[in-house]
Amino acid sequence: MKKRIVALLISFGILLFSDLRAYAQIGVSAEAAVLMCANSGEILFSRNADKKLSMASTTKIMTSLIALESAMPDKDIIVTKEMVSVEGTSMGLMPGDSVSMEELIYGMLLQSGNDAANTVAHVIGGGQEGFAKLMNERATQIGMKNTNFVTASGLDDENHYSTAYDMALLACECIKNPEFLEICSQKKAKLTYGNPPYARTLTNHNKLLWKYSDTIGIKTGFTKKSGRCLVSAAKRNGVTLVAVTLNAPDDWNDHISMFEYGFSKCKGIFVSCNLSVASLKVAGGLKPYAPVRLAYLPEWISGKKCSCRIEIKPFEYAPVPEGTVVGTAIFFSEKGVVDEVPLLASESVYLKPAEEIVQEKKGLFSDLINNLKDFLNISVVK
Repeated sequence: MKKRIVALLISFGILLFSDLRAYAQIGVSAEAAVLMCANSGEILFSRNADKKLSMASTTKIMTSLIALESAMPDKDIIVTKEMVSVEGTSMGLMPGDSVSMEELIYGMLLQSGNDAANTVAHVIGGGQEGFAKLMNERATQIGMKNTNFVTASGLDDENHYSTAYDMALLACECIKNPEFLEICSQKKAKLTYGNPPYARTLTNHNKLLWKYSDTIGIKTGFTKKSGRCLVSAAKRNGVTLVAVTLNAPDDWNDHISMFEYGFSKCKGIFVSCNLSVASLKVAGGLKPYAPVRLAYLPEWISGKKCSCRIEIKPFEYAPVPEGTVVGTAIFFSEKGVVDEVPLLASESVYLKPAEEIVQEKKGLFSDLINNLKDFLNISVVK
């Protein structure tokens, strides 16, 4: 019993020492913070991760995700007075302006436009209340258990809150969307909207894009109630990290410190799978099978388990050129699917000459006739 207690105390001491060492190395100013490995979902550092706090304009991360998932980027929207009757930051919309949904997303993620968020809420949700319902439904799907959305822009409301952990989950979900990632990673963007439309340049408020070269997004936020809020992502050597700070006076340096700590702990590797027993059956080819290869090697985290499942077509008719997509290799961990990599034919399999195919067909027909004769000549023994 004493040995068990000692072992538990030692384990606790190791965990405590590790946690204290992380705090010493990072030293964030934030009231709440989380550093998460987006590849695996592992928490590398946290402070008050589940404390419910205002998240200001980082709210627009969710608003932008829903706007993207509405699948109407080119929809032409005519702005009304009700849509832009909102205080705070703006992308410069006026009643009567013509603007697309994609431009509104740029306006939210770069310029942090409350007018853009309010317009999206009216177009998709019919107003703040209807859109907030959509936001909360999407939050539930993501697993954001301690979050409640009230406004599309992030303006203060006592019932509008989230946590550093929940916002990290949201960020991980968003950067899976290639369009979202492309937009939030841009330092500047040239857009054309208005009445009549004219060219404008929007500048991203996320200074980490200039301060830290590995940054790939995501969104800033600030109100007097919430303080400075920041949700960011960075990628290095196949490792993607997400950092969140809520009410952080020194947020830029907080995130840089967290990223440096995270990249020192997580090392990226390329993973593969055994394809020696995997091949594509080819009908009518000079070879009966075509060997296969991965289109690319997926990136993963060193020391973390990753399994592979092969899904391949039952057969393909010749000819099968090298590089033809013939299946999928699905890589997955305990957290779910890591990547789905196309399987390609690694060699070309050419069509047999016509005369050989004719001979094969004759042979098959002869075999069929002989089998039929044998069947008809079977005598029944009593």
